[in-house]
Amino acid sequence: MTDPLQMLLQAAPLNTVLFPPSSRYHGLPTAVHTMPDGTMVSYVRRRFIPPPEQLTVLQEHTLIQGERLDHLAARYFGDPELFWRLCDANGVMRPGDLIEEVGCRIRITLPEGIRGVTGA
Repeated sequence: MTDPLQMLLQAAPLNTVLFPPSSRYHGLPTAVHTMPDGTMVSYVRRRFIPPPEQLTVLQEHTLIQGERLDHLAARYFGDPELFWRLCDANGVMRPGDLIEEVGCRIRITLPEGIRGVTGA
């Protein structure tokens, strides 16, 4: 690569916000991988699901036939794009796994890092 601007941009990734605050990837750090041919590729570092037991439970929801995670996220969090918080709260990687079993109890929690008052 001979374009100096491209070399600068790839060598020093800008500290821009790549994902909106509602994204599960918001705030994750980025890194750069250098390919064998010298091409530099920026990527978002891996995100780990927080241990569900460390999240503060607000309530539980019993799943009924036909419910969708985006609808539940809109109901409990006011934003259907926050469906991933339901997954995190229940230790689920694939969203479809959380709604497979009618009658299962789904934990509704505060976001990671926010603690609620216990015994209130």
